[in-house]
Order: sequence, then structure tokens, then C-alpha cells
Amino acid sequence: MVRRMIQIIGLLFGGMAGGEVYGWMNGAAMWSNSSVSMLQQSGTYYMNVAVGALVGVIAATILAGPAIRFTGKCVELTSEMPLRQLLVGAGGMLSGLLLAVLLYPSVARLEGMGQLLPAFMALVFGYVGTLVGLSKQDEIVEGFASIAAKQRSTSSSNEVRGFEEHKILDTSVIIDGRIADICKTGFIEGTLVIPEFVLEELQHIADSSDLLKRNRGRRGLDILNKIQKELDVKVLIYEGDFEEIGEVDSKLVKLAKALHGKVVTNDFNLNKVCELQGVSVLNINDLANAVKPVVLPGEEIIVQVIKDGKEHGQGVAYLDDGTMIVVEGGRDYIGTTMEVLVTSVLQTSAGRMIFAKPKLLEKAL
Repeated sequence: MVRRMIQIIGLLFGGMAGGEVYGWMNGAAMWSNSSVSMLQQSGTYYMNVAVGALVGVIAATILAGPAIRFTGKCVELTSEMPLRQLLVGAGGMLSGLLLAVLLYPSVARLEGMGQLLPAFMALVFGYVGTLVGLSKQDEIVEGFASIAAKQRSTSSSNEVRGFEEHKILDTSVIIDGRIADICKTGFIEGTLVIPEFVLEELQHIADSSDLLKRNRGRRGLDILNKIQKELDVKVLIYEGDFEEIGEVDSKLVKLAKALHGKVVTNDFNLNKVCELQGVSVLNINDLANAVKPVVLPGEEIIVQVIKDGKEHGQGVAYLDDGTMIVVEGGRDYIGTTMEVLVTSVLQTSAGRMIFAKPKLLEKAL
């Protein structure tokens, strides 16, 4: 059926070309109304049309096989393309065709073979528009995602007070689990965004042959399930992906820019990358350090000495938040709960360290 249609098209175009050649040979334009009747009176005209039609049929028959194979290959490639590429390519092609329509009045009055120029323009502009659309698909998708995010934020702001931000969770903060407790307290506002590529990474970790990784991945999935079902927070599963980017961290930065949101993480390196890229980031470890109780020199606290210190006679205790307390002369009190007096506080890159001495020794002095 397709071969027959190609042959019919070849027949029509061949006949038209044969008549046009006869017109050129006689110094008249085939498509001119004043010369049509004159040309049709000649038997040579019909001979040229017949020869042209015959040549067109032969050429169409020869080219039919390659054309059918090329069309089948195009259909196969199109069916394998992601939906995003199909939509962007179709949009580019429509833009090219629209440009051809806008330019049509400037070439509409051409005669002869020039009347085929509009069709040629449509083919060229449509093809170029498709190529441009596919080459700029990432920017186009980001633009539409940004517009959609702004529209969602605008509609939400009409319903609730203030601006609703998107908090984009990465793999480390989901596995950590403290994000669920923070959400439960109500300190996190806006919508929690969980990208699909983060879910895939969690699934790979949960399916790992390593027991520790497998447990961490399953814990992360349990945390997400808890956030969705038990907590009163808005959760958005972002199904988009950035296929040209391989690293999950880079995808998170790209998504944060597209949604104008903030990345929630525990990863120190991702924290630095976000700062360099101008993306806002919320680090759970920084929050944990910020809410630790402040202890000043001279304060009295009750601790339990649990082990020896590095120096002779020292004992080590810990606060509830994990802060280490070095007790001078506390070795003799290992295993006991006692009251100590803070002498100094040392803040290091690894955390905070408190130095103290037993209050019993202070009273003895």
C-alpha cells in the first residue's frame, strides 16, 4: 500500500515536471494562466507529460524500497524515544512550521517550479525546528518546570499565608532518619520533594549484597513511608530526571535550581557544591550543633564517668547530645554519677569538648 502511494506521487510529480520542461523549452511558464491553453493544444505537450510521468513512476519504484525502510527505521526510533524528547521535538517542529507559514506570503506569488518553494520551506524549517528543540530539551524542560513550580507556589500562597518552599531531600538525610522527627515538630515548612532518582538510589542500596548497606537502604525507605503516612506534611514525588547527568548530587543541584527550592542533606561535599552553585541548603548536622545546650565555664552539671581519658587520671563522660566531657581526676569515679564543675569549653571542627573537674575536689579546696 505504501509502495503504491509512493508510485502515485512519483507519477503526479513526474507529469508536472514534464509539462514544466515543455513550457521552458517553448519560452512560456507552464503555470501561467495565459499560456496553459496554448501549450495544451500541442501534442508534444502531452508527450512530455507522459514521459515525465513514466520517469516519475520509475524513479518512485526504485526509491520506494529505501524510502519504506527509512520510514520504518524512523518509526522504530521514534517509538523508542522518551516521551520528553518526543514532546520537545514535536514542539520544535511546530515552531518551524509556524515560521514557514509566516513566510508563505512572500513566496506565494512565485510561478513555475517556484510554487514548490513553500513545501520545501516547510520541510526545512520543520526539520531544523525539531533539531533545535532536541538540542535544547534540558533548558526547555527546566523552563517549564520553573514556570509550573511558580504557578504551584502562587496558587498555594493564595490558600495559605506566606510562600511555600520546596525542600528537596537527598539520600543521606533520608537514611539518617532525623528528618522525620524534625518534620514531626513542625519546624519544616513547605513541601518535601523526593526525586525519583533518589528513590532509585535508595532501592539499589536496599538491594545491596552488603548487610550494612542493605539495612541502611531499608531504613531510608521506612523513613519515607513514615513521613508520607504518619506525618502531616506535604510530600511531592518528582518523576523527572536529568538523563545527561550521571551523579545524583549534580541532579539534586539542577532540580533545586529548577524548582527554586532548598536541598536538605547531611553530606558535607554536597553542602559545599550547593554553596558554590548558589543553591540554598539545609544541613541537619548544622541544625543538631545549633540546638545543643550551651555550657559555660563555672556551671555545674551531673554526669556519669564511663571510661578513662587520654591523660593520666582523666575520666570521660558524655552529655545526652553526645558532647564529650573530660573530667580531671575523674578516673577514680568511673561507673559513678557525680556533679562536676565546668572549667573550659573547646570548640573544634570535629565538635565541642568540655573540660571539668569533680565538684567534690572544689569543695575540698
